[in-house]
Amino acid sequence: MSKKKVVVAFSGGLDTSYTVMRLNEEGYEVHAACANTGGFSAAQLKKNEENAYRLGAKQYVTLDVTQEYYEKSLKYMIFGNVLRNNCYPISVSSERIFQAIAIARYANEIGADAIAHGSTGAGNDQIRFDMTFLVMSPGIEIITLTRDERLTRKEEVDYLNAHGYNADFTKLKYSYNVGIWGTSICGGELLDPSQGLPEEAYLKHVTQKEESTLTISFKKGEIVGVNGEQFSDKVSAIQRIEEVGAAYGIGRDCNVGDTIIGIKGRVGFEAAAPKLIIEAHRALEKNTLSKWQQYWKDQVANWYGMFLHESQYLEPVMPDIEAMLTSSQRHVSGDVILRLRPLGFEVVGVDSPNDLLKSKLGEYGETQNGWSAAEAKGFIKLMSTPLRVYYGIHPDEQR
Repeated sequence: MSKKKVVVAFSGGLDTSYTVMRLNEEGYEVHAACANTGGFSAAQLKKNEENAYRLGAKQYVTLDVTQEYYEKSLKYMIFGNVLRNNCYPISVSSERIFQAIAIARYANEIGADAIAHGSTGAGNDQIRFDMTFLVMSPGIEIITLTRDERLTRKEEVDYLNAHGYNADFTKLKYSYNVGIWGTSICGGELLDPSQGLPEEAYLKHVTQKEESTLTISFKKGEIVGVNGEQFSDKVSAIQRIEEVGAAYGIGRDCNVGDTIIGIKGRVGFEAAAPKLIIEAHRALEKNTLSKWQQYWKDQVANWYGMFLHESQYLEPVMPDIEAMLTSSQRHVSGDVILRLRPLGFEVVGVDSPNDLLKSKLGEYGETQNGWSAAEAKGFIKLMSTPLRVYYGIHPDEQR
């Protein structure tokens, strides 16, 4: 009989390394697939390939979905200025969705009998992977050894060592998930809600001490230039902004939020590019969108971020929200100037051909050309009518 074919979502970490070796030992034909959304270097991917074969995989593939991740998610998170709890840029959590989609697609292509991943039963990733696989690969078995057997790190390391794989999986104080839209940090002081992260917890440190300016150019909401350099590849533009901002240690913070499974979770992160891009984009929108465009875009963008975080990316309403976000960006073009300093930044100003501040009708607090003093008095009197009616009937309620 032919072996059962299983695709392992392979990151190269302890849990997925254990999964590859264990399933191979149990007689599966193991296909290790690393879905890259921009968080792996070329050297890391090469090492993953070497390790997968050492662990017993019959086949290893890297599935590069970085551009797809931008086109189908990051673009809309920028359009929506999406920050979970007005803080966290939904970095690694959004990447997991596209990694799961890539794995499911690959499993379908090779006719796999099963898909395996290394998530535990205590976090959000198990939901993101399982839900995506259930929808995109119906009928394919889902194997989660670490979750189902509640395996400890020691048990997994001992198993690998006993089978001749002596890689160093030393338990570190912090765990990191590095991605194009930020690096999340777990463990250490974060387990105590009264403490913050020390300097050594961060992967990127301040190397630039002198203030400087950063100019981000947008066209219809998308980045097209950084400090005068033009970019057709939006991923490269994001990486360039990250390089500039990370040198100042910008984008550090901690977020406490509600997990999908219902408990509270606390995560640290460093995300220079998302923070700079979103604040620059938000500033440009203030100048170029109407009041109600901003209001309704913020409402749907908040839902977009929640759905994305909570593994509802495949919900049919998501393309509808994306359509509105895209439409809202038709006049969001121009340059935004930011001033950078160690561990912080501020928006200096905006230069846009669509700047609504440049209206000939008037300048706030200075001059009015679109109405007379008498018209202003009449407008104000009419605007006060509902209040005058109410308090005329209920004078005792006046504050």
